[in-house]
Amino acid sequence: MRYPHLFTPLKLGPVTLPNRVLMGSMHTGLEDRARDFDKLAAYFAERARGGVALMVTGGFAPNIEGWLKPFASRLSMPWQVPRHRRLTRAVQAEGARICLQLLHAGRYGYHPLAVAPSAIKSPITPFKPRALSSRGVERTIEAFVNAARRAQDAGYDGVELMGSEGYLINQFLAARTNQRSDEWGGTAENRQRFAVEIVRRMRAAVGSDFLIIYRISMLDLVEDGQSWEEVVALARRIEAAGASLLNTGIGWHEARVPTIVTSVPRAAFAWITARMKAEVSIPLIASNRINMPETAERLLAAGEADMVSMARPFLADPEWMRKAREDRGEDINTCIACNQACLDHVFENRRASCLVNPRACHETELVITPATRIKRIAVVGSGPAGLACATTLAERGHHVTLFERAGEIGGQFNMAKRIPGKEEFAGTMRYYGRRLAQLGIELCLDTTATPELLRDAFDEVVFATGVTPRRVDIPGSGRTNVLSYAEVLQGGAEVGSRVAIVGAGGIGFDMAEFLVEAAPSPTLDVERWSREWGVDTRLASRAGLAPREPEPPLREVWLLQRTPGRLGRRLNRTTGWVHRATLKAKHVRQLGGVGYERIDDAGLHITVDGAARVLEVDTVVVCAGQEPDRQLHAECATLGVPLHLIGGADVAAELDAKRAIAQGTRLAAGL
Repeated sequence: MRYPHLFTPLKLGPVTLPNRVLMGSMHTGLEDRARDFDKLAAYFAERARGGVALMVTGGFAPNIEGWLKPFASRLSMPWQVPRHRRLTRAVQAEGARICLQLLHAGRYGYHPLAVAPSAIKSPITPFKPRALSSRGVERTIEAFVNAARRAQDAGYDGVELMGSEGYLINQFLAARTNQRSDEWGGTAENRQRFAVEIVRRMRAAVGSDFLIIYRISMLDLVEDGQSWEEVVALARRIEAAGASLLNTGIGWHEARVPTIVTSVPRAAFAWITARMKAEVSIPLIASNRINMPETAERLLAAGEADMVSMARPFLADPEWMRKAREDRGEDINTCIACNQACLDHVFENRRASCLVNPRACHETELVITPATRIKRIAVVGSGPAGLACATTLAERGHHVTLFERAGEIGGQFNMAKRIPGKEEFAGTMRYYGRRLAQLGIELCLDTTATPELLRDAFDEVVFATGVTPRRVDIPGSGRTNVLSYAEVLQGGAEVGSRVAIVGAGGIGFDMAEFLVEAAPSPTLDVERWSREWGVDTRLASRAGLAPREPEPPLREVWLLQRTPGRLGRRLNRTTGWVHRATLKAKHVRQLGGVGYERIDDAGLHITVDGAARVLEVDTVVVCAGQEPDRQLHAECATLGVPLHLIGGADVAAELDAKRAIAQGTRLAAGL
């Protein structure tokens, strides 16, 4: 076995887990309404069948004050227990175990009933919380304990207490948010009393056989957060109070250090879990950016943790554990940590899913069944849309031929994987390459499909022919130093030391990061990345914060857009701030409301607010959008068979792999 430590059993009191992976908490949006619990049960059951031994639900509030938003997930009333039994029975019927996460939002609550240790408003919500009275603190502890009892009644194997990420328990622990002077504030010991009392009273209420996982904030990564000494003292007190395991939490939601996006190195924070191992005796769980068996095995083999926690990787591939156990790690559909369909959806009050697996959280609706009539189907183009469509068609039993004019599959992903921080995208292409071979799909590389090639050979044709970069009509745009983003990323065109980027959408931001970052990317080096973002790996400073030490940019770059206002407003909610902060640290100059006049030997001539300027650059890179490539589709109109357009060939607005993969999968599921 390639991953022996990953599959070493772990005994937790009367419970023995067959492997060392926890499917961590991931809010899906299905928790919030009773009518969605059957869908939620199907989601968990599929992952239990895939080999997950222990999983944790999304967060459920112990009372109304603890809601994340009005009418969000909660377990505080007896009549709510039966719906939870649907989840526990579905999971346990597959031989797995499940814990309920108890999460009190505190000042992160997006509603006017929010409470906190002190009446200090969060920077990420519009509501100022009410400070809990002493009696209110006691009632909140009681609510946690009662919720744990109800979880036990519902058949859960345990609970996880969310004590990190800046939620209520974490708010009590830090002077940043706890300015009380009573027995629940002031000294570090008093600030810890709330967490310790919850665990102590909960253990007394549920008995010794019920798992209590405490998610501890190892690094707050915010000013006036906990010191390392305080975190160690808390861990020891939580252990003494009766916790079964300690799970690692990193950073508050308001922290200005990324913790789970794709630009964070794999296992970037495992070092702090390893450091805590010397301080406590109960099992410790490492978390954050662990997405492949090799990473998990390395951490466990080195003794840096007793378990690893992964949430989004099980959105991407519900059979992750089975594939790892069968030594098929290369077949795993890797989580690329893009956040586009999971966290971005949750923060937009939409159901979570997964960019690389659109069936996630849609298991009862997007069902891949054998085709009732086997067809010969051509798919033209092997970008994300074409690959998703071709593999899903073949899974259903169709005979599929995939045409690709380039020498490799991937389309736009082959450009994306060259962007610093997006190296994970290569894993998606590795996965699809394996699937094409396993499913017997006829792959025709270096082949330009033509109407003659497609005529009379196929029952249906799917066009996933992608996009072409949009040209700009600026005098001088035909000069040799004016390049498209594709010429830079795919063609390897030479770029000078002073660059203007025309267009500040997602591609423009990616291009700016590509041009300023020295290779190899710091996302491949934990220490280098930590210095770049100001993470104190020596733990000499409170909350693990240190001054940022960004490396100098490789080039002088201007990022420009026609639209007035701040650049990057349309970037994804949970990752856009990371891109903006990266470019700021690399001194990329950004201008909105730009008029483009001409390009000549002097550089790029522009106007801003009516004033003329010349940017003395030696290269102009155009990232002004793209056009759908539908030429072949139009030429095939007379083939006499059904034709389909998907991906960028259908809609060429900001390159959207999430939409492309979902569209390709859904089309294939219905053909």
